[in-house]
Amino acid sequence: MAEWDDTYLFFVSAKTNLLQMQDTSEAGTAIAVRDDRYDPVTAIRDTAARLQSARTNGELGTIVAQEITGYSLFDLQIIGGRLNSDIEKLPSPYREAIRPYFREQIFGQHHELLSMYRRGTFDRMSDPIRDRESFDKFCAMLPEGCFVWIETGERNPYFQNPKNRLFYYLISAFTMFVLEKPGHPVGMPFPGGFSIEQRGRDYYCLIRDKEKEVFWSICNFCPAHQTEESGSKGAKKEGPVHGGAPCSV
Repeated sequence: MAEWDDTYLFFVSAKTNLLQMQDTSEAGTAIAVRDDRYDPVTAIRDTAARLQSARTNGELGTIVAQEITGYSLFDLQIIGGRLNSDIEKLPSPYREAIRPYFREQIFGQHHELLSMYRRGTFDRMSDPIRDRESFDKFCAMLPEGCFVWIETGERNPYFQNPKNRLFYYLISAFTMFVLEKPGHPVGMPFPGGFSIEQRGRDYYCLIRDKEKEVFWSICNFCPAHQTEESGSKGAKKEGPVHGGAPCSV
C-alpha cells in the first residue's frame, strides 16, 4: 500500500466524488460484501443474470454502472494496490511500458463508465448488443471465472477475492459490449514489440485467438480481430498476465 505512487493516489481521491454522487439504492447485486449473510456465489450468479438480461448496449451500460456503485473507495484502493503489485512483478522495461495501459484498462474505463452514467448517456443508447452469442457466453463464463484466482496463501486476504475479479469482468463488459472496443487499450504493448492496433473502425490483436484454452480470459470475447502473424516470429507473453490482465482482478 505504501508503494502506491502519487498519480494513483490522486486518481483514487478523484473517484471519491463520483462515488458519492451515486444513489446506492440503485446499486447492484454484489454490494453487501460485509454482510454476514453475503453469499459470493449467489451474488455473482445474480449479477451475471442481470447482465445477460440486457438487450441493448445502453441497458447493459446502466446495469454495469449500478453494479460498479457497490464498490467502495476501500475496494478500489485494494484493487489498485494489487494491480500495482502485479505490475511490479513484470520485468523492466516492459513493466514501465505497460503500466499506463493496465491503469487505463481498469480505472480509466471505470471513470468513463460512471461519467456516462451520470450524464444519462446510456438512456440514449438503443442499439442491440452487437455480438449476442459472444455476450451470452461471457455471462455464462463469469460466475466460474470469478473464482479462478483465489489464492489461499495470499498474505492480504482482501487482495484476492471473487468480488475483485468481478470488478474486472464488469469493466470488461462495459468496454467490449457497450463501447464495442477491445478489452485492452489500443497501443497496449506485448513482449516482442507487438501491440493492439486500430485500423479505421476495426481493431487487431496478436493474442486474440491465443487464449482459447483459458476459459476465463476476456480475449475469448473481445471484438478485436486476430492479427496475422506473418513475420512476427511468434511473439509470446511473459509474467503473470493471462488475457492481458494481472492476476489481481
